[in-house]
Amino acid sequence: MSTDIAYELGFRSVDREFVDRRLPVEGSLPDWLSGSLIRNGPGRFEIGDRRVTHWFDGLAMLRRYAFEDGEVRYTNRFLRTEAYERALAGETMGEFGTDAGLRTPLKWLRALGPPAATDNAPVHVARIGGEFLALTEAPRRVAFDPVTLESRGEFAFGDELTVHLATAHHVVDGARGETVGYGLEFGRPHRFHVFRIRDGERRRELIGSVEATGPGYVHSVAVTADHVVLFETPLHVSLPRLLAPWNQGLLDGLVYRPERGTRIVVMDRHSGEVVAEPVVPPFFTFHHVNAFEDGGIVADLIEFEDDGIVRALSFASLSEDAFAAAPDGRLVRYRIGHDGRVSRRRLYDGGLELPTVPPPVRTHRHRYVYAQATDRRGANGLVKVDVDREVATEWWERGVYVEEPRMVPRPGGTAEDDGVVLATALDTVGERSLLLAFDAANLEELARAELPHVVPFGFHGRFFGDV
Repeated sequence: MSTDIAYELGFRSVDREFVDRRLPVEGSLPDWLSGSLIRNGPGRFEIGDRRVTHWFDGLAMLRRYAFEDGEVRYTNRFLRTEAYERALAGETMGEFGTDAGLRTPLKWLRALGPPAATDNAPVHVARIGGEFLALTEAPRRVAFDPVTLESRGEFAFGDELTVHLATAHHVVDGARGETVGYGLEFGRPHRFHVFRIRDGERRRELIGSVEATGPGYVHSVAVTADHVVLFETPLHVSLPRLLAPWNQGLLDGLVYRPERGTRIVVMDRHSGEVVAEPVVPPFFTFHHVNAFEDGGIVADLIEFEDDGIVRALSFASLSEDAFAAAPDGRLVRYRIGHDGRVSRRRLYDGGLELPTVPPPVRTHRHRYVYAQATDRRGANGLVKVDVDREVATEWWERGVYVEEPRMVPRPGGTAEDDGVVLATALDTVGERSLLLAFDAANLEELARAELPHVVPFGFHGRFFGDV
């Protein structure tokens, strides 16, 4: 199948919702695998007679893959939000890279300022204060039922912390019983606020705040047992551009300033004190892999040479040759010593994105990284990198675009890679979407299940063993 058809399949709107549909399974799923993989991502790209201009701007659609007794059942449902209702009426609220229609100075005057932040939340999911939430980088979160995926309305934290750009990537520390996150507050000065949310609570407890020098656009964060590490890249948010009446979304407000370098802010997780903030040569990153303490701080992340990846994911770029136009990220390890010195080493030569580590080692030393492999034309693969030996195991299939993998440990297992890796994928040859299951030790395929429809490329998800 040609790459232009692959592109069309991966970004085609869904027009049907399924409820608890049993999927046919080729091969066998482990009997011990019980719980739900809940993923988030865009499901509709049309607003009235217009198509959104960036992949990040499709309307949020949740997908649930429920596992029990070797079977898997599928449910999908759009988030019922203000943005969703307005889209059905042909109007958008303005998203990452798509404008709100004719957003003229006249509309500004009518609204007495810029339009409200969108509640379209297609990026990630989380569990906070007993609620399951759909997240985006706007400071609005939508609660949903984890079984039916029905929307439960907007979620509000029980605190007074103000953020104007929020993270969709919270770090869950199961050992500590808390979740760590951050947000950016615009002001004089702009500030990053780092916070914790204790399990079962819906109040953010401030760990500490630090001035944002860009402010830089920060998509995710690194967390160790004792520190939180923010990599403030030189992709800066220009507030005048962001607030201009002709602005078409956050993308229009971003300016890359490589001369500023990438600033690394190391904050003590207990006191909130900033203990180091070295500046290194410029690079951009979306996603951190994991971080841990080892005579200093070790942080693995996916590094891009510059901000080209951000605009490469607009439909104008993707339509040229599916994902071939997008630059490849590299798995890189940064080590920040107690003296503030920083070293950098690449751990894997291939391109990759959407990384994860086994949940039990999160915030602690890890050996294995699972990720989407990206550096071949006509496919995305799956890769497992052994960062201790700096070797990799890969899985590829012609015409198959693998999405974010999630590693699920086997109950009672003692090895870090004892479990399964779950990943959804688009098979452009068979023109179908799949759920794939692999042995986490060797990436041997254990099972695949065909979905009842083709699902657009999504972003992130989590496995909840008790759902």
